[in-house]
Amino acid sequence: MATKQSTKTGSAARASAKVWTEEERAAMQESARERKAASRRGSADERVEGERDVQAKIAEMPVAERVMAERIHALVGSAAPSLVPRTYYGMPAYARDGKVICFFQAASKFKVRYSTFGFQPDARIDDGEMWPVAFAVTELTAGVEARLAELVKKAAG
Repeated sequence: MATKQSTKTGSAARASAKVWTEEERAAMQESARERKAASRRGSADERVEGERDVQAKIAEMPVAERVMAERIHALVGSAAPSLVPRTYYGMPAYARDGKVICFFQAASKFKVRYSTFGFQPDARIDDGEMWPVAFAVTELTAGVEARLAELVKKAAG
């Protein structure tokens, strides 16, 4: 029985190998480092080291995104102090029982149009049969902050 040979050659084969963007590959590598570091931490170190990691990631952001991330970090800490800061694919995130509940993704992270604040499946933001799990954030107004605080409180349960 004959086997089918690939007809892809040259640049076509190389193009199909580029499934992930450089930013996505970097995020996956960061996630692997985060998981390795987390496996070595004791529960007593989790909050302190997570806070340090989140602050370091925020410090790397461009100024406008850094200001937004700092405000969101303070907002999450105030709205849901039980959530533990940590990084998630190199982004500031907040976890309960080791599972990420919500995270901030700066626009520069994946070179997109706007930053987002997102929720993972363990967040308790259910609202009927359908609800958003990520929100575009272009500016942190008082209304946006109030809405995010409300969602974070609900997500933290």
